[in-house]
Amino acid sequence: MSQGFDREVDFVVMGTGAGGLLAALAAHHAGASVAVLEKTDVIGGTTAVSGGVIWIPNNHHMPEEGCSDSREDALTYIRRIADGKSSDALIETYVDRGPEMVRWVEEHTAVRFESLGNYPDYHPELPGGRNGGRSLDNGLFDTNALGEWKPRLRKNPTTGRVPITIREAMAWGVFWNPMGAPMKDVFERAKAGIVHGGAGLCGKLLRALLDVGIEPMMSTAGDELVLDDAGDVIGLVAKTEAGPIRIRANKGVLLASGGFEWNEQLCRDFLAPELRHPVSPPSNTGDSLRMVMKLGVELGAMNECWWSPAVDIPGELYDGAQLHRCEFSVRCLPHSIIVNREGKRFTNESGNYNDMTKPFFDHDSVAYGRRNMPAWLVVDSQYLERYILVSAMNGRPIPDYITSAATLEELAAKIDVDARGLAETVARVNRFAETGVDEDFGRGECAFDRFYGDPRQKPNPNLGTLAKAPFYALPIHAGAMGTKGGPKTSVDGQVLRSGGAPIRGLYACGNAMASVMGHGYPGAGSTIGASMLFGWLAAQHASRS
Repeated sequence: MSQGFDREVDFVVMGTGAGGLLAALAAHHAGASVAVLEKTDVIGGTTAVSGGVIWIPNNHHMPEEGCSDSREDALTYIRRIADGKSSDALIETYVDRGPEMVRWVEEHTAVRFESLGNYPDYHPELPGGRNGGRSLDNGLFDTNALGEWKPRLRKNPTTGRVPITIREAMAWGVFWNPMGAPMKDVFERAKAGIVHGGAGLCGKLLRALLDVGIEPMMSTAGDELVLDDAGDVIGLVAKTEAGPIRIRANKGVLLASGGFEWNEQLCRDFLAPELRHPVSPPSNTGDSLRMVMKLGVELGAMNECWWSPAVDIPGELYDGAQLHRCEFSVRCLPHSIIVNREGKRFTNESGNYNDMTKPFFDHDSVAYGRRNMPAWLVVDSQYLERYILVSAMNGRPIPDYITSAATLEELAAKIDVDARGLAETVARVNRFAETGVDEDFGRGECAFDRFYGDPRQKPNPNLGTLAKAPFYALPIHAGAMGTKGGPKTSVDGQVLRSGGAPIRGLYACGNAMASVMGHGYPGAGSTIGASMLFGWLAAQHASRS
C-alpha cells in the first residue's frame, strides 16, 4: 500500500452509468485491478433512467434490418450536426471505433444489441442521415440475475413500471395508442423483476462486473484528485458516510459521473439559457467538473445540453427532488400545439426533443426576456378522446396541473395567454391540418416527426384540428437530459490541459467530458454511445500505461 492511501488499485472509475461500468469491465479484461465508485445508493446514473439505446453508425447489426451505412456518410452527418463545436479527431474515432466497441460488449457480456431499422436519425433528411439502423436497443433484463444487488439497480421513475422494448413499442403502436400493448402481460413482467432500456443495459453490465469479482463502492462520492509533484493524477479522495478515504490509482482515474445540470451555480455560470427542469437524477451536480477545474484543463461545450421539453406533476418526487418528466411523444400527436404567452407557435412540436427545445430560449431584445417562456401545450377534446395527456385520460377527472376551459378565449384568460393570438394560431393550424402541410414549421415532413405521429391521422400523422371543446393546457418547460460540457479529451479519453497536453492518469467520458457531438444530437442513443465508447477507450489506454 502506498503511503497515505487507504486502498490501492490500477484504475478508479467514478460513476456507474453505462460508460463507467463498461470502462471498469474493459480495464479488468486488460489485466488492471479496478475500483468503481458510486455517489448514490443505486447503480446506473443517467443511463438507467434513459431509453438505453446506443447510436452507432455502420454497426454490424444494420444489415440484419436491411440497412446500409458508410464511413463517409456517418462523418458527413455528424460533422453537420456538431456544427463546428467538436474536433474532427473525436468524430472520426466515434465512427471508426464505435462498431468495434459494440462487438466487444457482446463478446464479454450478456448484452445483445438489435438494430432498430425503422428508428430514424434525428435529422435523417440531412446529408449522410439515415431513416433507421444506427440506433441499437439492448432488450429486456431480469433483475433477479443480480441476486442481492437487485435492489441496487436504479429504475426509470415513470416508464420503469412498463418494461417494453423499443421494437415492441413500435409494433404495438404505444406512442399513439398507449393502451395498445398487452398491458396485463407487461405489468406481469414488471412484477417479476423485468426491466428495459437503460436499467436493462446497466443491469447486464453490472452483472458482468459482479461475475469477475468487482463490486461497486456505494454511497462513495469522488471529491478531490490527488496529484504527484509532476502534476500527474495518482488517485482521488472520496467522501463516504464513515469519512473521507484516499484511493491510489496506479494507471488512471476515469471521471464518468455525469454532468452539472443539478448544480444551480454552475448552470448560471455556464449556460446562457435557463435550466430549471433537468430530467436526470438529482445527483448530477458537476462533481467531476469541479475537480478538474482546479487543474487548469481545456474546457469545451460548456454552454451545451442534451435539451428536452419537460413536464411536471406537482409533488411527484424522485430522489427527494421534484421529478421533471422528459416529454417524448405527447407533444407529437395530432390535435396539439405549443404556444408562448402571445398565443403563437414557435417550434415544430413533433421535432426531435433536443432541437425543438432550443427556440424556448429565444431572447426578446426589446422586452429583455425569453420570448417563449412560459410555454403551454394546448390540446382539444379530440386529443383526450384518442390519447393520454401525461396522466389525464378520457372519462376520468382532469388533474389539477392541467387547465381546462369551455372555449379558447376562456383558456387563454386562465393561462395568461393572448386570446386573439391563440385564436389566430388555432385557426391557422386547423387549415394546415386539412391540407396536411404545416407552412410555418414543417411539422410532419421529417421521418423522425412521423415516427411519433399517429398513422391513422390523414393526411399528416402529426397534425389535427383543435376544434372540439373543452380545451386543455399543460405547462411545458425547457429541460435537459444532461449537460454536455466538461474537459476536452484526446481520442483515448485523456483529459487535456489548457494548451492541449494530456494530464497523465486522468480520463473522462460521457457527460463528464466535452461532448463529441458538439452543438447537436445525431440520433437516439448518441449520449450513451459516446459514453460507452470513450469509457472503453480510456480503460484500454490506461491499462497500457
